[in-house]
Parts: sequence; C-alpha cells; structure tokens
Amino acid sequence: MDSTLGMGEPVAAALYNPVRIQDGQTMREYAPPDVLAFLHEHWWKFSPLSPLWYYGFALWYIVSGFISVFGNILVLYIFTKHAPLRTPSNMLVMNLALSDLCIMGTLFPECVINFMCGGVWQFGEYACIIHAFCGALFGYGQITTLVFISYDRYNVIVRGFAAKPLTYFKVFIILCFVWVYATLWSIGPLFGFGGYALDGIMASCSFDYLNLSPQNTSYIWTCFIFCYCLPLGIIVICYYFIVKAVWAHEAALKEQAKKMNVASLRSNEDAAKQSAEIRIAKVAMINITLWVIAWTPFAVICLIGITGDQSLLTPLVSTLPILFAKTSCVYNPLIYAISHPKFRQCCKKDLPWICINEPVKDNQSTASDATKVET
Repeated sequence: MDSTLGMGEPVAAALYNPVRIQDGQTMREYAPPDVLAFLHEHWWKFSPLSPLWYYGFALWYIVSGFISVFGNILVLYIFTKHAPLRTPSNMLVMNLALSDLCIMGTLFPECVINFMCGGVWQFGEYACIIHAFCGALFGYGQITTLVFISYDRYNVIVRGFAAKPLTYFKVFIILCFVWVYATLWSIGPLFGFGGYALDGIMASCSFDYLNLSPQNTSYIWTCFIFCYCLPLGIIVICYYFIVKAVWAHEAALKEQAKKMNVASLRSNEDAAKQSAEIRIAKVAMINITLWVIAWTPFAVICLIGITGDQSLLTPLVSTLPILFAKTSCVYNPLIYAISHPKFRQCCKKDLPWICINEPVKDNQSTASDATKVET
C-alpha cells in the first residue's frame, strides 16, 4: 500500500488507524478529507494525540457510561416503583436523572467509537451537528432542572408553612418550561444563531467557539449569561437563604431552650423532619456543586475562544473540559446512592445485592415518614 499521505482513498482510510500516526504528522495530514472539510483550520497545525490518549478516553467513557446507565436507571426505577417517593419534588429529581441518561445515550457511544478509531469522527458532518445539539439540549435541561430543585428546597426550608406546596400540576408546568427553555437555546445554531463544530481531537462535537462572527459570539455570550450565570446566580441565592435560615432557626431554638433550662425544644418527630430536609438540601447542593465543577472549565474555554488568545487552545487543552463536562451525568446517581436516606432504604429492600447499608423501617413506618417528608 502506498504510504504517501494524501495520495488516494487507501491512504485516507489507513489514517483512521491510530497506529499509523507518524512523527511530525499534523491534523491536516491525519484527518480524512471528509472530516477535514468541517474541521476548523485552527486545529490543522496541531499533531494528533498519542493512541494511548484515545484509548484512555475510550476506557474512561465506557466506565462512566456503565455507571451512568446503571445509576440513572436505578434512580428512575426506585422513584417510579415506590409510590411514597413519587412526590412532586421528586419528579424534578427524576427529570434530572432522565437528562443524565439522555446525555449518556446520545453522546457516549459515538465518542467511544471515534476514540477506538484513532480519534477521528466517523459519522459525517450532520451527525456531528446532531451530537452537539443533544449535548446542548440535555446540558441545558440539567442546569434548568437544578434551578427548580434549588428553589423547591428554598420554598420548603426557608418559607416553611407560608410556602405554597409544590403540586403535580405545578411540577408539570415546570417540566414543560425546562424543556422548552432548553430547546429554544439549543436550536439556535441550527438556524444560524451560533454554531456547532467538530472539537480539536476530532472525536466529539460541541459549540463553535472558534468562529468570531457576530452571530456566533452573540450566541455564546447570551448562553453564558442566561444558561450559566443566571441559573447559577439563582441557585447561589437560594442556598444562601437556606443556610441563613437554618442557622437562624437553630440559634433561636438553642437560645430559647437555654432560657427554659431544657436540652431541646424540638420533638423527635420535628427533629427527624428537619434533619431530613437538611439532608435533602445537602444532596441538591452537592449535585449543583459538581455541575459547576464539570461545566465551568468548558464555559471558560468557550469565552477564551471568542474573546481571548486562541493560540492557548490546543486540542488537548480545549477537549479535556468538554469530555469532563459530558461525564456530569455520572455524579447524580452516585450522590443519591450515598446521601439520600429514603433512596438507600428502598435500594436495600429491593436490591440487596448492591450492598447498601441503611436501616429499613417496617412498611407502615416507612410509608408514614415518606408522606410527612418529601424525599
């Protein structure tokens, strides 16, 4: 077979194999012509990554994908099977699990195949756009759902009896808003407002942050403000008031108990309810913190692309945050398995083989507690 680059289809096909990467070879020489046609020229001058990087990414995605599928299906199964857990608040949690599962299902298989084929996109330009669209849609669905989870915790803990309870009708309206909002922002690039493009290592697709056209820069800035800063600001405000209210309430109880010369003014039932609400708030806070950790580096990469020095964006530097952001769908089920007491109890009862150690109450007690406390 002729080994001269760019001299025909056999050579182009051979370049899919990572073992054929040669010293001094650039992306322009490594990429097949059909892929090079929609790969931004910024990436042409860089060398392909070592095959070990591609195989390592593939292994990471396979392990992450397995955990995500198992964990999120487990969350949906437990919350669907147990009627006391199907509260309006937990409909938001189920929607979050659904978003995570969709991210895994629409993004991970393609990435694994591409990594195993030498980090070269295998499915054509239109599939690349669909891949990026799905990442945007379900990513926006994640953060918007987390906003309403945070507000629900604020409503329960801070406003207390003065708050209007979340009903099934209200949560239905919320879920409709979540997906309409996510869809409106993610379809923009499909109609010329913004753009989707192949990433630097050619194995995944995301926002076209190297395009400096007014439409594209406007899209990235508005997404940064309305799909990152605004949701994050609302979440921070909600948890600020949650923490403030809990500290103030505890301080008032301790002061009153001290005046009455008693150890505590709270009954065992009230203490259990308050403790459950705080634990649920902590679980939601951990989810949100991990979302911020996962997606902030990617947001920074996008802003550097449209406002900073693009020479800082090498394929590896720009792609690692993107790949890391897509693994955000792994964290939520792990957090619930570790931190959510009612979820752990149901898992231990239904699936004892997963070895969760959580005391399980009798059926009557469990149902009663679940009715009193939205878990």
